[in-house]
Amino acid sequence: MNRAEREAAVRRILEQVPPAVPPDLYPEAVRRGGRILRHRTTARRLMWLLLCAAAVAFTVWAATAHPWVEPPSQTTPPLTHW
Repeated sequence: MNRAEREAAVRRILEQVPPAVPPDLYPEAVRRGGRILRHRTTARRLMWLLLCAAAVAFTVWAATAHPWVEPPSQTTPPLTHW
Protein backbone atom coordinates (compact mmCIF):
# COMPACT_ATOMS: atom_id res chain seq x y z
CA MET A 1 0.00 0.00 0.00
CA ASN A 2 1.62 3.24 -1.08
CA ARG A 3 1.23 6.67 0.45
CA ALA A 4 -1.67 7.80 -1.75
CA GLU A 5 -3.67 4.65 -0.97
CA ARG A 6 -3.06 5.07 2.76
CA GLU A 7 -4.19 8.69 2.64
CA ALA A 8 -7.32 7.70 0.73
CA ALA A 9 -8.08 4.98 3.29
CA VAL A 10 -7.66 7.43 6.15
CA ARG A 11 -9.91 9.97 4.41
CA ARG A 12 -12.61 7.32 3.92
CA ILE A 13 -12.42 6.40 7.60
CA LEU A 14 -12.59 10.04 8.72
CA GLU A 15 -15.50 10.86 6.41
CA GLN A 16 -17.68 8.06 7.70
CA VAL A 17 -20.52 8.88 10.04
CA PRO A 18 -19.51 8.26 13.64
CA PRO A 19 -21.11 5.22 15.22
CA ALA A 20 -24.28 5.78 17.19
CA VAL A 21 -23.78 5.85 20.95
CA PRO A 22 -26.48 4.29 23.11
CA PRO A 23 -28.47 7.01 24.89
CA ASP A 24 -28.06 5.46 28.35
CA LEU A 25 -24.27 5.26 28.06
CA TYR A 26 -23.54 8.75 29.44
CA PRO A 27 -25.58 8.46 32.67
CA GLU A 28 -24.16 5.00 33.30
CA ALA A 29 -20.61 6.28 32.80
CA VAL A 30 -21.26 9.22 35.15
CA ARG A 31 -22.71 6.90 37.78
CA ARG A 32 -19.78 4.50 37.60
CA GLY A 33 -17.25 7.34 37.57
CA GLY A 34 -18.82 8.90 40.65
CA ARG A 35 -18.75 5.57 42.44
CA ILE A 36 -15.09 5.04 41.54
CA LEU A 37 -14.22 8.53 42.78
CA ARG A 38 -16.05 7.92 46.07
CA HIS A 39 -14.20 4.61 46.54
CA ARG A 40 -10.84 6.27 45.83
CA THR A 41 -11.61 9.11 48.22
CA THR A 42 -12.63 6.67 50.94
CA ALA A 43 -9.51 4.56 50.39
CA ARG A 44 -7.28 7.66 50.44
CA ARG A 45 -8.84 8.86 53.71
CA LEU A 46 -8.49 5.41 55.24
CA MET A 47 -4.81 5.26 54.27
CA TRP A 48 -4.18 8.70 55.82
CA LEU A 49 -5.98 7.57 58.97
CA LEU A 50 -3.84 4.43 59.17
CA LEU A 51 -0.68 6.46 58.59
CA CYS A 52 -1.60 8.89 61.38
CA ALA A 53 -2.49 6.02 63.72
CA ALA A 54 0.87 4.37 63.00
CA ALA A 55 2.70 7.64 63.66
CA VAL A 56 0.88 8.10 66.98
CA ALA A 57 1.55 4.47 67.98
CA PHE A 58 5.25 4.84 67.13
CA THR A 59 5.48 8.10 69.11
CA VAL A 60 3.83 6.55 72.17
CA TRP A 61 6.09 3.49 71.96
CA ALA A 62 9.20 5.62 71.57
CA ALA A 63 8.20 7.83 74.50
CA THR A 64 7.66 4.85 76.82
CA ALA A 65 10.38 2.43 75.68
CA HIS A 66 13.22 4.96 75.15
CA PRO A 67 14.87 2.94 72.37
CA TRP A 68 17.70 5.47 72.06
CA VAL A 69 18.98 4.75 75.59
CA GLU A 70 21.65 2.08 75.85
CA PRO A 71 20.57 -0.74 78.17
CA PRO A 72 22.73 -1.36 81.26
CA SER A 73 25.47 -3.91 80.89
CA GLN A 74 24.63 -7.35 82.26
CA THR A 75 28.03 -8.96 81.67
CA THR A 76 29.97 -7.66 84.71
CA PRO A 77 28.61 -8.24 88.21
CA PRO A 78 28.43 -5.23 90.47
CA LEU A 79 31.36 -4.72 92.84
CA THR A 80 30.45 -5.16 96.48
CA HIS A 81 32.31 -5.60 99.81
CA TRP A 82 35.36 -3.47 99.19
